[in-house]
Amino acid sequence: MEPADLASMAQELLRGDLSVADFVKRLSRGAIADLGEAQLDLDRLRRCGFPEVVYGQGKSVESLERIFTRLRAEGIDVLATRIPAEHAKRLERAFPGGRYNEIGRTFRIPLETGSAAETSPRGRVAIVTAGTSDQPIAEEARETALWMGSEVSFVQDVGVAGPHRLPARLPQILGSDAVVVIAGMEGALPSVVGGYVDCPVIAVPTSVGYGANLGGIAALLSMLNSCAANVTVVNIDAGFKGAYVAGLIARNAARQRQR
Repeated sequence: MEPADLASMAQELLRGDLSVADFVKRLSRGAIADLGEAQLDLDRLRRCGFPEVVYGQGKSVESLERIFTRLRAEGIDVLATRIPAEHAKRLERAFPGGRYNEIGRTFRIPLETGSAAETSPRGRVAIVTAGTSDQPIAEEARETALWMGSEVSFVQDVGVAGPHRLPARLPQILGSDAVVVIAGMEGALPSVVGGYVDCPVIAVPTSVGYGANLGGIAALLSMLNSCAANVTVVNIDAGFKGAYVAGLIARNAARQRQR
């Protein structure tokens, strides 16, 4: 542990923000858990505010079980993304408290006593989709934002092909700390949403669309060229990344409101 980190922990202890038991636990455990095929970052919660999230695609179910078991032993609210349905069935048997979102392909094992995210200030995140075909990415985003402790508004199927639909749903979006807008095809919706709100808009292009959509590249380029100044963009189909950025913004905004 770096001297600056140790000094910060000591100050938390002196202020009463950290118990003696937690101080000793942090001091005694290693920052990395070596599971052979996986090197778990156990210090990420302290450094980054939220623990490591497991990317499930390509991992064996046995490897996922070992990772989840160790994270739970460390008192971590487990979230995993891109979990195949066939893996989820076995994981649900191994972890009865786990919840699988079949559409979003996420698997979460909440802490019985509540996570650190649930006890921290709750920010507000709106998740908006252009069409129902974007729902898998939107569900991944929603599960991520909920795991981070955000209050989530979910607005679906308000794309630009029916422009009258978005204004009718604005009351569910306005007042958010951040908005995640998920769209395929030409990816125009984030620019439209950006013209209505006074907060960051995280645009998530999806691979939904016909040939010239190029697997989401057309939507990605449209979003990168948005004329709305409050729009920023993450990778294609990256519902997790979009919601994670929005969740950080929302948590920090909620902290400011509490001060």
